[in-house]
Amino acid sequence: MHGHTTFVQFTLFLLESFVLGALIGAERQWRNRTAGLRTNTLVSVGAAGFVMIGEMTVGGDSIRIAAQVVSGIGFLGAGVILREGLSVRGLNTAATMWCAAAVGSLCGMGFAREAAAFAVIVLVANIGLRPVARKLERTEAALLAEAESEMQYLFRFKGRSSEEAHLRSLLVGMTVGTPLVLRALTSEDLEQTGLVEVRAELLSVGRQDATLEQFVSRLSLEPSVSAVSWEVVHHSGGE
Repeated sequence: MHGHTTFVQFTLFLLESFVLGALIGAERQWRNRTAGLRTNTLVSVGAAGFVMIGEMTVGGDSIRIAAQVVSGIGFLGAGVILREGLSVRGLNTAATMWCAAAVGSLCGMGFAREAAAFAVIVLVANIGLRPVARKLERTEAALLAEAESEMQYLFRFKGRSSEEAHLRSLLVGMTVGTPLVLRALTSEDLEQTGLVEVRAELLSVGRQDATLEQFVSRLSLEPSVSAVSWEVVHHSGGE
């Protein structure tokens, strides 16, 4: 055996990579993932073995071999990634295998404490961050539900009665080409003021607050308009 690695060291490094890889894989096995206990253990042990080849042979380059290990794990990781419709499964399992290879590489280079610390961090990420990830997933689901919910807005503004026809036409024209659908449009004269209040009921799928603010900005430019406002009057499907 060439290099500075003795048989005892070789065995100890392999055993450490075995134990740490098994700890990482046990968590994946407990979650019933595709790549579980045996896969992650073998990935860790294999990475350690390849790296030690560079340490034991004349002219060997363990750093270069470790880089090749990283590339090789990419092919294994691709095998556990599954696409189901618009969703993708197995990304975390593939990333865990990648980390198991890093742990094994550290063991093969003799960085025992660093490899143990790396394995602990991987376990903390997979176990400790799981509740956080679930909470974020619920938040994302709520946002998606809101984006797909039906919204009903009440848009109203006051303007001079003499400009009523122009203002109504202007509002109808602004809704063209937008996600907002005009459901109803009514006008009411405000007695002894010379003003008319125009009310529009607008429907949309998902919130369209920005579009309504654009309507406000446009109508505010009209000299005959004295007040503009809007509000949500109905929101379905967002719970």
